[in-house]
Amino acid sequence: MPSRNNLVFVLLSISLISIQTSAQQSSTGSSSSQTKSSTQHAKPAPSTGNSDEGTYHNPTFGITYRVRYGWVDRTRQMQDENSDPSKSRLLLAVFERPPEATGESVNSAVIIAAESIASYPGLKTAADYMGPLTELTTGKGFKVVHEPYEFLVGTQPLVRCDYMKDLGKLVMHQSSLVRLEKRFIVSFTFIGGSEDEVEELMEKLSVSNAKPR
Repeated sequence: MPSRNNLVFVLLSISLISIQTSAQQSSTGSSSSQTKSSTQHAKPAPSTGNSDEGTYHNPTFGITYRVRYGWVDRTRQMQDENSDPSKSRLLLAVFERPPEATGESVNSAVIIAAESIASYPGLKTAADYMGPLTELTTGKGFKVVHEPYEFLVGTQPLVRCDYMKDLGKLVMHQSSLVRLEKRFIVSFTFIGGSEDEVEELMEKLSVSNAKPR
């Protein structure tokens, strides 16, 4: 049975990925036929990218991430098959160990997702997205360490916010980066057992100008 730390981690991860799910389901309706009909006329879904020899690439969003050796990829398992891929899509979800496995340390992870800007009426900047993200994160027991601020990944400016959660003998650290690309909000979530580990995970991220469609 998963340890308490793992359960908290898995719940947080799924919540971060599914932040828009309930709103989408209420707006699209409960009928499967309605969903299929609307999907037929939906805008093209964002590319999920691809992984090759431990490196994730997504030219649509200009993302490259070098995954730590031996980490577990749970992207497909954590994708919500009922959600509209043109509105939200999990791009990458990798863990230090399987989420269901027990452990004595924080199960570090990197999660990358894309959500349609249309799901957030009035959102104009990446910083605007930090409001609902922080509300969700603090709702899971995290505390804000640093309020949103500009953070450069290479030469690309993103918005960053840092959080932490006291687990007793352990402390879980989370940093989230956000950028707006085309009609999507692209979020990067890094979770680790220390600030240094989170920084190391973030150093493996490269962001460039997205490939024109």
